[in-house]
Amino acid sequence: MSGKIVNYFDESLECEGYFSSPKSTQEVPLVLVAHTWKGRSEFEDAKVSALNELGYAALSIDIFGGGINGKSVEENQALIQPFVADRKLFRQRLISAVEFGKAIEGVNSTKIALIGFCFGGLAAIELARSGYELSGCVSFHGLLNQSDEPFQKVKTKLLVLHGDKDPMVSTEQVIALQDEMTESEADWQFISYGNTYHAFTNPAANDIQMGTVYNHDSDVRSWTAMSNFLKEVFQ
Repeated sequence: MSGKIVNYFDESLECEGYFSSPKSTQEVPLVLVAHTWKGRSEFEDAKVSALNELGYAALSIDIFGGGINGKSVEENQALIQPFVADRKLFRQRLISAVEFGKAIEGVNSTKIALIGFCFGGLAAIELARSGYELSGCVSFHGLLNQSDEPFQKVKTKLLVLHGDKDPMVSTEQVIALQDEMTESEADWQFISYGNTYHAFTNPAANDIQMGTVYNHDSDVRSWTAMSNFLKEVFQ
């Protein structure tokens, strides 16, 4: 397995991703990795390698474009705001990445999934909401902000992995998402991990004042849940 930086476009905007695939004589499924509010980083690229170990090609994507990384809470908030506010933009940026991934040599274009962390978790949910069809989407401690785009039939299986003590997600938002997915007759699962805060998969994200706390057990359990889910949807 050897990773490489790959460039792709959403219209005229150049995005910078990281791609790696296990050696195989057959086409393999592809998992896209959507980043946190900081932008694509070593955290997401490490998930690419971990997904390779499961037998999948993987591409960490660049939602902001230009390989931008935020360096403060204020910068990170400013980077995600246009996408939280404009879901058409958000959806198009994600679909551009998926379409690029489908065309990569050695990828089975009929077996595509997207996973995401924090802001990337919202990306996974928003792509499912859009009506665009993938094999599956997985949200790790994702934001659950409702979308103001017209309601679409959800065709993609969805797994949401949530920390029960996440201060960035209200109980009302949890219920609203579940109601939304049920109304759409979506194939959805929601797993809530007790005594678990936001960013529970990221050891570098510990900041109790912000409510971000790494949780080893929930990290391991959520990765196992994702692995089982991907195995199912790629059958």
